[in-house]
Amino acid sequence: MGLSQQLWQLNHHYQEACLHHPFVRGIYEGTLPPEKFAFYVGQDAFFLEAFARAYSIAAAKAPDQEGFTQLYHLAGGVLEELKLHQQYASQWGVNLTTIRPSPATRQYTDFLLATAWGNTVGLTTVAMTPCMRLYAYIGQQLARGGIPEHQYGAWVRTYSSPEFEELAQTLEGLVNRYATDTPETQGTYEYALICEERFFQAAFEWNSPNASP
Repeated sequence: MGLSQQLWQLNHHYQEACLHHPFVRGIYEGTLPPEKFAFYVGQDAFFLEAFARAYSIAAAKAPDQEGFTQLYHLAGGVLEELKLHQQYASQWGVNLTTIRPSPATRQYTDFLLATAWGNTVGLTTVAMTPCMRLYAYIGQQLARGGIPEHQYGAWVRTYSSPEFEELAQTLEGLVNRYATDTPETQGTYEYALICEERFFQAAFEWNSPNASP
């Protein structure tokens, strides 16, 4: 078992908390208020831009050509994911150029970029892997009940796809290749999952300024 798989198994409770979070369940069941999903789309687009930058920083630090190529490819996957968010933004009237990150979003992006700038490629991949593996896990678990036909169905389809699973596995392979099992490694992986849960919670709790009191 590789290090990435060990870290995933050590944090099972965070995975289940995210899978069963009312925000995620609302997406799958189609009951999530559109304004909350619209808020999430904007926040996630802001996050993904930071995620792509972290990949780029890690690629620049890669000690070999294979790692550089894989990280460059992963950054391209993020740009493809952003295209989906641009479609969502158009559908829900979200202006992605004027997004103000919530505290949960800023906390997560600051953590990722600080890790990328100040640490090794190994630790950076450890910080980034929970996002990819968690979304693949959630997408695949939800898809077991079928891809929904409502307005959020594309979200489940994207994250349950073989293409997204391949990206997650590529990043996990980089963890196994470059990272070492230390308390810092374990703490970094766990903190990223904590940020994921806070990210969902912030979107679930958000209320539109135009909502009725």
